[in-house]
Amino acid sequence: MAKKNAFYAQSGGVTAVINASACGVIETARQNKKDIGKVYAGNNGIIGALREELIDTSKESAKTIAALKHTPSGAFGSCRYKLKSLEENRAEYERLIEVFKAHNIGYFFYNGGGDSADTCLKVSQLSETMGYPIQAIHVPKTVDNDLPFTDNCPGFGSVAKYVAVSTKEAAMDVASMCETSTKVFILEVMGRHAGWIAAAGGLAAQEEGDAPHIILFPEIAFNKDKFLKRVKSTVKKHGYCVIVASEGAQYKDGTFLADAGSVDAFGHKQLGGVAPTLANMIKSELGYKYHWALADYLQRAARHIASATDVEQAYAVGKAAVEMALEGKNAVMPAIVRGKGKKYKWTIEEAPLAEIANVEKMMPRDYISKDGFGITDKCREYLAPLIQGEDYPPYKNGLPVYTKLKKVMVEKKLKKKFKV
Repeated sequence: MAKKNAFYAQSGGVTAVINASACGVIETARQNKKDIGKVYAGNNGIIGALREELIDTSKESAKTIAALKHTPSGAFGSCRYKLKSLEENRAEYERLIEVFKAHNIGYFFYNGGGDSADTCLKVSQLSETMGYPIQAIHVPKTVDNDLPFTDNCPGFGSVAKYVAVSTKEAAMDVASMCETSTKVFILEVMGRHAGWIAAAGGLAAQEEGDAPHIILFPEIAFNKDKFLKRVKSTVKKHGYCVIVASEGAQYKDGTFLADAGSVDAFGHKQLGGVAPTLANMIKSELGYKYHWALADYLQRAARHIASATDVEQAYAVGKAAVEMALEGKNAVMPAIVRGKGKKYKWTIEEAPLAEIANVEKMMPRDYISKDGFGITDKCREYLAPLIQGEDYPPYKNGLPVYTKLKKVMVEKKLKKKFKV
């Protein structure tokens, strides 16, 4: 009986370290050639499987695969494409199984967040009923840090480091100019429903009075009067005010401060513009001169300032996913488990996909200060280890050197094309 091949795909918004997980999957599979055949990767995520556009990673050198560990973005291409429920569109899932069967694929490694965990689970379930069992392992990734069971999510630590450093540096700029210029600076960060990234900005404050002076979380209802009062008192006390605002900041009735009025491919509301919304509010009500910045793609693509802890964990979950598959595991996810004690330690254990899919982990209330504008010591203790260490990529002529894949496609075997 021929060895089963593996299929790996990247899903959703990419991170500074998602390729480290890809490296972990591919290198570990190569070390187990007696059990796993080739590793195919989806060209642009799950869409690559539906279109039968499979990249043969065996055509990439060991040096190129190793370099994925320090290369940002999604090397194989990602996508925001959510498979509907089995009841709504069974054909999509059947197509996946059909492609996997045609290419002798027995292992499915899906690298993404909550939506991809759901897809992974459904593929596992349907493949059984179709008589072609697939071992589906979810590889965790999300800058939002909102997957349950895992202590933290690969991709988050590096964004947290970027946001903390950017907040600290921008605050020093504002402080030096506040006497005659800008009084308020607002940094808008990602986070639709969970405020983990915004909370990371709080790490910049190391002494009393340090910025950020205000953090806006999706978990805390926005109160305009309370917010403006805090801005005014902060400027009066310190001469300036630095704000880190989550894109998902919302009013008590659930309305987002910056609802763009459209939805993405996953059905989530498109957000963006909370910083200028707040800036205009401050200008009209208080008259302060302001500046604002949108971290946007910069925060999740910044491999040059990645957290060493994050890089190590991203590789580890990719490696563990293959090891779990070889142990016969199915419909599980490698989860990071934090050890006890003052010194930061972590291990990896398996978590059931049935309890992970479509579940979001929010900021605990005791991680947010009583007034709702900052983080607590407990939150600081949680966040601090995740941004530790530097893992700089190699540089040439002043710029980081990132790898580029050949992306050699596997010959198609199915006559029927599939429209996505």
